[in-house]
Amino acid sequence: MESVQAIKQRFEIIGNDPKLNRAIEKAIQVAPTDISVLVTGESGVGKENIPRIIHALSHRKHGKYIAVNCGAIPEGTIDSELFGHEKGAFTGATNTREGYFEVADGGTIFLDEVGELPLTTQVRLLRVLENGEFIKVGSSQVQKTNVRIVAATNVNMFEAIEKGRFREDLYYRLSTVEIALPPLRDRKDDVHLLFRKFSSDFAHKYKMPPIKLEDDAVNLLTQYRWSGNIRQLRNVAEQISVLETNRNISAATLRGYLPEAGSNLPAVIPGQKQESDFSTEREILYKVLFDMRADLNDLKKLTLELMQNGNTGKVQESNKGLIQRIYGDREDNERVINDLPHMEVYTPQKQVRPEPVVEHHEEEDNYLFAETVEEEETLRLDEKEIELIKKALDRNKGKRKAAAEELGISERTLYRKIKQFDL
Repeated sequence: MESVQAIKQRFEIIGNDPKLNRAIEKAIQVAPTDISVLVTGESGVGKENIPRIIHALSHRKHGKYIAVNCGAIPEGTIDSELFGHEKGAFTGATNTREGYFEVADGGTIFLDEVGELPLTTQVRLLRVLENGEFIKVGSSQVQKTNVRIVAATNVNMFEAIEKGRFREDLYYRLSTVEIALPPLRDRKDDVHLLFRKFSSDFAHKYKMPPIKLEDDAVNLLTQYRWSGNIRQLRNVAEQISVLETNRNISAATLRGYLPEAGSNLPAVIPGQKQESDFSTEREILYKVLFDMRADLNDLKKLTLELMQNGNTGKVQESNKGLIQRIYGDREDNERVINDLPHMEVYTPQKQVRPEPVVEHHEEEDNYLFAETVEEEETLRLDEKEIELIKKALDRNKGKRKAAAEELGISERTLYRKIKQFDL
């Protein structure tokens, strides 16, 4: 069995942190077995190194090693990528395709970002873990595969299970052995070592002298939080190597490459972050929309009642609760009612309605008037609106803004009404 130091040299792993060494030790110990391994840690900590170590030290080292980024494959095609598909299984499936589990038979599959797998795919993966069986998309034939699965995630799996985004039984099948990699901020003694390694690599790559950090810059480098971990550190080293002509880097120069360096703002710590529940927000949004629709219907009802009765005092008294709910505790509810669109215009039109002079018996007049009201009740509001808009436009010589002010509505609403009624 190879030592931790030999493995770090072989896979170019820099650092002497005890937690890092412990993670490598666990990888060496589980490598000869076929048990499933789950690698956890933040994005950018180097989780991809652990499955490579496990595969290289296992009896499957001569088999295929396939790394799959589950978060980068669309939900509609991930089943086909992992398990394959038959010809004609879906639109565009012109040929039968072998999936990764079929291709890697006898080898190792590394499922990176396994927490992003859709629930339907999780069910298929669970079957592979339990008995080594899978079915291609569009097929009914069960196939067998003999693969070693190593998964990795930066998701808090217990939160994902609690919210129903990840199957609990699949989690326990994947995490027979769990290997946790520490974030870079917990490996302060390794930060400068990594930076020097990256600086040397980029100096060789770009054929220029390596950069050197002054003491104050080293102190800033080790105290920085490094939210992006090793990946962020490598990017900073590359930027400085390419852009800086002075190869001695001070803290002031380094600070320009570190986002919010020296900020005293509170940082978000994993495990303490409270994520908003989308389903709860959606329910609240639906409730607000339904309440707005109910208020709009009540306003329409109040407007129609004012138009028909013309007695604002009587309408205010009968709809006191409705007015208070919509406009709040206001002492000038009467003024609010009078400010509603069409109030001052509709009332006199309702009270003084020109009637054609036609000689009929009294019984016939009553009958005809009742019949007309019954037939035209649903159209009266539109007719009055057209009549009032025409009058307002005529009185204001076609000026929409002035006509809208007189009608008590916005110019945009008036423009929409003009288009609606083709005036």
